[in-house]
Amino acid sequence: MHSESDSLGEFAVIQRFFKTGAQAMHSNKDQNITLGIGDDCALLKPVVGEEIAITSDMLVEGRHFFSNANPALLGRKALAVNLSDLAAMGARPLGFTLAIALPRPDVIWLEAFCEGLFAIANEFSCPLIGGDTTAGPLTISITAFGSIPAEKAIRRSGAKPGEDIWISGTTGDARLTLAALRHEILIPEDDLKQIESRMHDPIPRVNLGLRLRDIASAALDVSDGLLGDLQHILEQSQVSAEIFLELIPKSLILRKQAEDIQHQFAACGGDDYEICFTAPVAQRQVIKAISKDLNLPITHIGQITKMSNAQAIVRLLDADGKLISDTEAAALLKSFDHFAS
Repeated sequence: MHSESDSLGEFAVIQRFFKTGAQAMHSNKDQNITLGIGDDCALLKPVVGEEIAITSDMLVEGRHFFSNANPALLGRKALAVNLSDLAAMGARPLGFTLAIALPRPDVIWLEAFCEGLFAIANEFSCPLIGGDTTAGPLTISITAFGSIPAEKAIRRSGAKPGEDIWISGTTGDARLTLAALRHEILIPEDDLKQIESRMHDPIPRVNLGLRLRDIASAALDVSDGLLGDLQHILEQSQVSAEIFLELIPKSLILRKQAEDIQHQFAACGGDDYEICFTAPVAQRQVIKAISKDLNLPITHIGQITKMSNAQAIVRLLDADGKLISDTEAAALLKSFDHFAS
C-alpha cells in the first residue's frame, strides 16, 4: 500500500508546499520583486541608489541539526541564519531562494517545515522567490537577498584603533543547549526549556542591523563563536582587540555553570546569531538609546587596538584588566570548524 508521500513527485512538492506558500506572501508591497517563484529565474528590481546584498547558508542533517529536529523550528532557523547575515551588513530583507534535498517527500514533515519557514518569512517581509528540490540526504540551502543604500553596508573591514566593541543579546546558551542534548552537561529540565530556543529558534537581529547603518564601523553575525568570529573583523580591518572576558554577556542559566564552562561557551560556543560590531566611542549614548528602543541588551565588551607585530590578535583581560595567559586564551579562541570531525 502506497502512502500519499510516496506518490508526490518533485513538481507536486514544489506546487503544494513551496509555490502555494510563496504566492500567499506576495502582495503589492513587494515592489522590489517583479517576478517571483514559478519561472526559470526570479527578477529583482533594485531601488535607485541601493545595492543588493546576497548571502547563502546550508544546513545539513547530522552536521547542523539532529535527525529528529522539529521541522517547524528547522524551517524557521534555515531562514533565520540568512536573515542574520543580512542584519550584520545593515540590509533590509527582500526575498530568498530555497534548494532542499529530501530523502523522501514526507507530507507531515513538509507541512510543518513550511509552516515555520513561511512564518518567519512573513515576520521579516522576506518572501520565497525561487529554488529547487531533489532527492538526497536532508540538506537545506537558502540564498537570501537584501537591499542597502549605496555605501551604507556595514563591512568587516572598517574597524579602527580606539573604537568600542559591542555584542547584542547574550552568548553561550545555544552551546549549553547542545551540551545538554548531547548529555555532556546535566542541567535541570526547566532551565533547558528557558534556553533551548537559542539553539533551535534564533532571532535574527534585523532591526538592530538597520539602526547600525550610520553608527557601526564594522560588524558580523556570531555563528561560529564570538571571539573566533571577531577575529574575521580584526583580520580584514588590520587591527587587534582587547576583550574583557567577564563582560561577555551571559544568561542567568549559563551563569549557573562552572566558571570555565561559562567562559568557554560564551566566548566560542557558536550558533548565537547575535551581532558583534565596532563603533566610535562618541556613539556610546546612541547605542544605549538603540538598546532601550529595541528592548535588546547591547554590551560594550572591549576596544579595538593597533596590530601587534603585523598580527591581528585578540588579547583577553580578566576583571582587573590583567592579560589572561596565552594557553587559556588559545582554548577560548577556538571556533567551530564545519570540516572538523
